[in-house]
Amino acid sequence: MLSGILIYMKHIRTRFAPSPTGFLHVGGVRTALFAWLLARQSNGQFILRIEDTDKAREVEGSAAHIIKCLSALGVDYDEGPNKTGEYGPYLQSERLEIYRTWAQKLIDSGRAYADPYTSEQLQAFRDEARANKRAFLYRNHRPENPPTWEAGMPLRFKSDPKAYAWHDEVMGDLSTGPEVVDDIILIKSDGYPTYNFAHIVDDAEMQITHVIRGQEFISSQPTYLNLYEALEVERPIFATMPHILAETGGKKLSKRDGAKDILDYIADGYTPEALINFIASLGWNDGTEQEVFTREELVAKFSLDRVQRSGARFDARRLLWMNGQHIRMLPLDELEQRVENFWPASAQDASEARKRQILSLVQDRLKTLTDLPILSSYFFEEPDPNWTMLQDNKQLKKLEQSESQQMLTAARETFTTIPDDNFQSDTIQNTLNSLLESTGQKPAVLFSLIRLSVSWAPFSPALPDTLAALGKDTVIARIDRSLGALSE
Repeated sequence: MLSGILIYMKHIRTRFAPSPTGFLHVGGVRTALFAWLLARQSNGQFILRIEDTDKAREVEGSAAHIIKCLSALGVDYDEGPNKTGEYGPYLQSERLEIYRTWAQKLIDSGRAYADPYTSEQLQAFRDEARANKRAFLYRNHRPENPPTWEAGMPLRFKSDPKAYAWHDEVMGDLSTGPEVVDDIILIKSDGYPTYNFAHIVDDAEMQITHVIRGQEFISSQPTYLNLYEALEVERPIFATMPHILAETGGKKLSKRDGAKDILDYIADGYTPEALINFIASLGWNDGTEQEVFTREELVAKFSLDRVQRSGARFDARRLLWMNGQHIRMLPLDELEQRVENFWPASAQDASEARKRQILSLVQDRLKTLTDLPILSSYFFEEPDPNWTMLQDNKQLKKLEQSESQQMLTAARETFTTIPDDNFQSDTIQNTLNSLLESTGQKPAVLFSLIRLSVSWAPFSPALPDTLAALGKDTVIARIDRSLGALSE
């Protein structure tokens, strides 16, 4: 614990170190976000380091995609690719000489050796362990006289098995016995370092104070601690993130469970603010009932000691709800810019003032920005009657055709009595209230029928506002059209 206390007194430096092997998933974003929040609230530095040493799995363009995702979310880094920093370069493939220097230090101290075995020999060792029903440990097969390490030969760590106890800011106090410490590969035969070696070297070189990473690495932690000692570098503070679980719970979220690329969520109309809020809430809360946080509130309130140890379930419905909340929080000027590419084609020739008017009406009903065409197209074009929508409505499907005609006729006649210059929301609301009395109908029936007859949309803003925005002539013309369609 003493080393952790000493590090907390230092200037905080966190990092996100993804491998460019595919799209940036939610779990990776959460790791980056928590590291970013911790750095931002302490005026520290957040570093992006691309761990591109597994060339067999690397996906072309993935590194650029990761950077684009973080930028889209507003998770900006202080040092990393395309940004100067005194601890670069920030691509591991450009740091090979650094790893060789540290590897030589281990060789010189007797803590690393060349691995002379072929893959077939290693497999035979594993088969032997399995046959004897014991765990395979490479250190049980160390060569007595290893050859001199040279290019094309793997380099292994010579571990010093011992029991370990350490503190994790999320998982608490942990401990293991010596049986889990093993001789891991440091440098592969292709000359590239393994993650197990490179991340420790890089964190030491870049003066990282906090290592935040996923639960899948916790089983390797004792060997990492052994390697810290052999390299004579100070341990950083560790914080292990629990898994993000599928919506059904019980298993880790994967692509098969519908997990999408972050840029796909944004293309589907989710705001960066909502995504940040939602991802931060996957396993963290501030101890209150608050669910919707601004970016500034997250920076101010985040703490590692409020991250839960158990897995967090991904809830797509909650994300959708949260997205609607954040859309409503946006100033109208900001929302106008966000929806620029989401308007229906029929709005192309509409004035900016007209689009702003409609946007102000529908903002409270938007769950995603892609809802905009559904909520607004009938303001810019004549909708086609869709009678299946009546059949899908619990209240309206009970009506006889004659009842629907009578209500629409009554509405038309009442609307014609409103002066053209007074066809406003307040007046329309009073007129609708009068219609409820004269027809003896419930609002859910009468208002739904009128709304459908003028919009033929699955949902819309408040009816008086919708009618006022359409205008008297358009409302009456559309009711006439619906009456005509009913008669046919």
